[in-house]
Amino acid sequence: MQSPHSTHSTQRTLNLGILAHVDAGKTSLTERLLYAAGVIDEIGSVDAGSTRTDSLELERRRGITIRSAVENFRLGSGTRAVSVNLVDTPGHPDFIAEVERVLGVLDGAVLVVSAVEGVQPQTRVLMRTLKRLALPTLVFVNKADRRGADDVRVVGEIGRRLGVPVVGMSRVVDGLGTKDVRTAPFTAADPHVARRLLDVLAAHDDALLASYLADERSVTPGRLRRALSAATRAGRVHPVYVGSAVTGAGVPDLVDAVRELLPAVRPDADGPLSGRVFKVERGEHGEKLAYARLFSGTLAVRRQVPAGDGVGRVTGLAVFAGGALERRAAARAGEIAVLRGLADVRIGDAVGREPRDRPYGRVFAPPSLETVVVPAGPAGEGELHLALGRLAEQDPLIGLRQDPAGGRLSVSLYGEVQKEVLQTTLAEEFGLAVRFEETTPICVERVTGTGAAHEVLDEDGNPFLATVGLRVEPAPPGGGVVFRREVELGSLPLSFMRAVEETVHATLGQGLYGWQVPDCTVTMTHSGFCSIRSTAGAFRALTPLVLMAALERAGTVVHEPVHRFRLECPAAAYPAVALALARAGAVPGTPAAEGDAYVLEGHVPADRVHGLERELPGLTGGEGVLESAFDHHAPAAAPRSRPRTDGNPLHREEYLLHAHRRI
Repeated sequence: MQSPHSTHSTQRTLNLGILAHVDAGKTSLTERLLYAAGVIDEIGSVDAGSTRTDSLELERRRGITIRSAVENFRLGSGTRAVSVNLVDTPGHPDFIAEVERVLGVLDGAVLVVSAVEGVQPQTRVLMRTLKRLALPTLVFVNKADRRGADDVRVVGEIGRRLGVPVVGMSRVVDGLGTKDVRTAPFTAADPHVARRLLDVLAAHDDALLASYLADERSVTPGRLRRALSAATRAGRVHPVYVGSAVTGAGVPDLVDAVRELLPAVRPDADGPLSGRVFKVERGEHGEKLAYARLFSGTLAVRRQVPAGDGVGRVTGLAVFAGGALERRAAARAGEIAVLRGLADVRIGDAVGREPRDRPYGRVFAPPSLETVVVPAGPAGEGELHLALGRLAEQDPLIGLRQDPAGGRLSVSLYGEVQKEVLQTTLAEEFGLAVRFEETTPICVERVTGTGAAHEVLDEDGNPFLATVGLRVEPAPPGGGVVFRREVELGSLPLSFMRAVEETVHATLGQGLYGWQVPDCTVTMTHSGFCSIRSTAGAFRALTPLVLMAALERAGTVVHEPVHRFRLECPAAAYPAVALALARAGAVPGTPAAEGDAYVLEGHVPADRVHGLERELPGLTGGEGVLESAFDHHAPAAAPRSRPRTDGNPLHREEYLLHAHRRI
């Protein structure tokens, strides 16, 4: 006798993300897909604020996606049916962190590109990341119904500017730039299409190339289609489809490609429980709701799972199914579940075993700006801290910091739009009026030399029952913090050794000037303890003093974030624009003429971008266009510092007072 879930357990599932640069029509495409699948009876409008996935009032007013949203629908029937969990992500670069959290739980993606604007800065950022993750991706060239659309130009631009192998799989046949636009798919039976497919696929498929060279007739249309599917699922080739989410043109071809070319699988519901939390929000009564993708196994209500630094019990769960969120007794592999009862759960936590081949970590650049948040009404710092803490649960990259001396609260930002959204959210969800001080860059410190220091148990005024010696050396950018040992592994109890290593990583969150030290090698050179009286706490307390002394001897240089920019302006406005760039400290390249306009590319300090954006319309008569994205860190013209929040281990007396209070 079949169990009630036997059909579900054998059904193929696909967790699909929709990604795009802002205003490319991503949410409109999501609406069209839901309509085509029968989930909704009427297509919502972004402009009217009636879309299904933009459920926040703030999203509806602004017409942008701020938080990721999940919908479920079914494609096909019988053994070929696929259950799709569709995740609509933000397109605005200020909310890239929300995209980052989703990427680790996806099986495939659709990257939306406007047929009018073409490849934009966020498009490039997203495709670089999709390529690095080898995430199977289809490309949909949207807005073929808009005036100025040019599908041929944009498809060519995608391959050229994104630097990935693409193959056009459909085209506009009539009505380009109008509501009557019609598209048609290419077929492998067409000799010209077959040749183009072969040229792209043979570069990634030695067997296909060998078959063609041995006997041209062996490469049949069916063989080409299978090769395209294999290359797409491996993330090596990206099929491109053209159409309009508003009119529906080309969408059926995209739907067929989602079902046939992306890697829908039958997940292992009987295997060990393994999943990942990618989103946390608060319910109507203030309880935490954790969104988790299950990769294998089954999760039942009342089961205990890791949550934060402890263990929590799932008190209730719901699963996205059939266009609705259904309460169930259990969730199974392949599904996205909303879990209740995990009070300490955090974004990125594993549910059960750590998912194999699904590492969780940074894929985009971190926020490059920060600002101090100040209550503007009767609310105090305590209420503001609580509210910002709640928001940091939903977006850990808010990076909430508090100056212990003045109590000032600061948050990390990707841009000014994020700041405006944060201000509105605090007012509408928490009833808190706030104002922001000037936005400043988030710098890093890079080690310039080698420095060492040590403190010995019961010697030289060491107040802690521990011996710790550390040497600090520079590491290349991107190398991270590496902890090594020159002491014998058995010279300290494992808990003491672990305490030193963990404290080293935590302490380097604030270097000599208060900024993170992201890349260096720290070697433990001395160790010692009292078998009767020493504790892990003593090693945790002593390590910051030793490490900062070593860091002072090594020296650091403050580096500020730098954005790469692309600026278009009328040729007549170029002299004024060039002066504005010079005032902003930008380093532009040689301008290139494109018709009656100039295009400049170069680098500009991150904290000058917003000023340029405000100044550009007046300098160019509203015709200037500035695109920018984080590129690298460069030495700051003058060292910038920020208040410490770690008890200040650079100042021995101040730190010891702080440390003894904690102990």
